[in-house]
Amino acid sequence: MSLSERDEVFLAEMGIAPIWRARHAPPEEAQPEEVQAEAEAPAAPAPEPVSKPAPAFVPPPPRDPAWGEVPMTAAPAPSAWAPTPPPAPSEEEQGDSLEAIAAMDWDELRAAIARCTRCGDCAGRKPVYGAGPAKARWFVAAGATSAADEAVGAPLAGEAGKLLDNMLGAVGLTRKEDVYVTSLVKCRPLSANGGDRAPTSEEAAACRPFLERELHLSGAGLVLTLGQIAANGLLGKPLQEPLAGSRGAIHAFRDLPLVATLHPGELLRRGGDKALAWTDLCRARAAATRASDAGRVR
Repeated sequence: MSLSERDEVFLAEMGIAPIWRARHAPPEEAQPEEVQAEAEAPAAPAPEPVSKPAPAFVPPPPRDPAWGEVPMTAAPAPSAWAPTPPPAPSEEEQGDSLEAIAAMDWDELRAAIARCTRCGDCAGRKPVYGAGPAKARWFVAAGATSAADEAVGAPLAGEAGKLLDNMLGAVGLTRKEDVYVTSLVKCRPLSANGGDRAPTSEEAAACRPFLERELHLSGAGLVLTLGQIAANGLLGKPLQEPLAGSRGAIHAFRDLPLVATLHPGELLRRGGDKALAWTDLCRARAAATRASDAGRVR
């Protein structure tokens, strides 16, 4: 509200002074037409953002294990190609050289078999040693140790062993007095499901020096193999070759006659083949007699 001069006079007489007057805002400066037009023009829409690739995710560094987290490791991803298998251990790494095994006595040989690491079957296994007289007439070799052998701790156990005893008895021999029985592979080869399986050629070759030393120490005059694994393993043939290729003849092994016949376990499944086994036993008996007459028995 503005005051007139008369009102100011009255206020002065009443002692109400000084009179404060409001300042007036300065008039707006004229703006250039282009600036004014720009101010009145509608605002231009903001440009759309240009899409950028998402940044790479960099995982944070691992925390201190003291906080309960296991640090992340920088292990490489598995390769699509199978790694090159490690080289076979040398004789020194296997524990006993062939020369050392060839000079062992019975006790030393048993200890060497117990500590053997010549193949993968050794880990976690208990070997089954040969059994029979220290000096024998016949040397009987089966292929690989079975579950029944491992359970009893003796070669050719169970029903197959009983049948072997009857076969030997038919030609006047006994395990206790005349025959040393062993297996080419001392430790039981396991399949993926924990059952018995045929040994590999590497496993058979790894155990063969032990069998050869058993043969020498036993002083036997004849070798009788049971089944294709034992026959092929001693005659240097592929283990998968059928036994028919070795039966029906007298072979030479370490200057001794070797006769191959069927494994008693096979005869239990195929009783009709017992006639074949009887023929093999008669052939072995005749070969042992001829070797004895020729003075070749050690």
